[in-house]
Amino acid sequence: MIWWPAYGSDVMDVYWLEQRQSDVPVGNDWLSTDELDRLNAMRVPKRRADWRLGRWTAKRALSIYLKVARDPQSLASIEIRPAASGVPEVFIAGGPAAASISLSHSNGTALCAIAPFGTALGCDLEFIEPRSDAFVADYFNTEEQALVAQASAADRWWLLALLWSAKESTLKALHEGLRMGTRSVTVSLIESGITPTADMEQCSIQSDLTFRQRQPIWHPFEVRYTNGQVFQGWWQRAGDLLRTLVAAPPPLPPIALKIPA
Repeated sequence: MIWWPAYGSDVMDVYWLEQRQSDVPVGNDWLSTDELDRLNAMRVPKRRADWRLGRWTAKRALSIYLKVARDPQSLASIEIRPAASGVPEVFIAGGPAAASISLSHSNGTALCAIAPFGTALGCDLEFIEPRSDAFVADYFNTEEQALVAQASAADRWWLLALLWSAKESTLKALHEGLRMGTRSVTVSLIESGITPTADMEQCSIQSDLTFRQRQPIWHPFEVRYTNGQVFQGWWQRAGDLLRTLVAAPPPLPPIALKIPA
């Protein structure tokens, strides 16, 4: 059974898709002319690879969500352009598309979250790894530091990844990113009565668009911004990767997009 907070009627579905470097085509015929120019201006191989992975993941997700054909020419008609704030904006054939997206990548995997146009949306993908006490002191506020101090040794690393990832997602939703101090947002976990490693969500295929079959359960959290604004979010752990997603209006548990055969 899926658990989530008792939201009001103002909630919405959000969708997500992950892709890996091995999923990205060798050629670039799925990029628009402007995107190809931008790629060719990049000189660092890792940056080129990460950028292509992010664009491929976004276009694959958008082609499913917006029901756009998957041939290279149709994918090339989908463009992800950075706004002045750095937030990715979606265009199809030069016109604004009816979708908001957020992108993240880590260790050769990219995550794209999609919601209706105008949604304040942020997602993040973090690799779970050891982090120093100095990291905790520098980037977390007193409430979060107390939460970390109470954690067992077995829980410390994924908890730190979760708190950091939730902050990144929220700062993206605020259209600020790490230009804004991480202590300006405070992450609070919501007790769902389930563990982050053992429980799995077992649901039947919903449609040709989405599925929730044998996926790790999403756990709820919320984030408070210093101006009083509150974001509702969800987190999920899969091995050494941790995903977070926040949105306003509040999102229901994120739905994985199904890649057509």
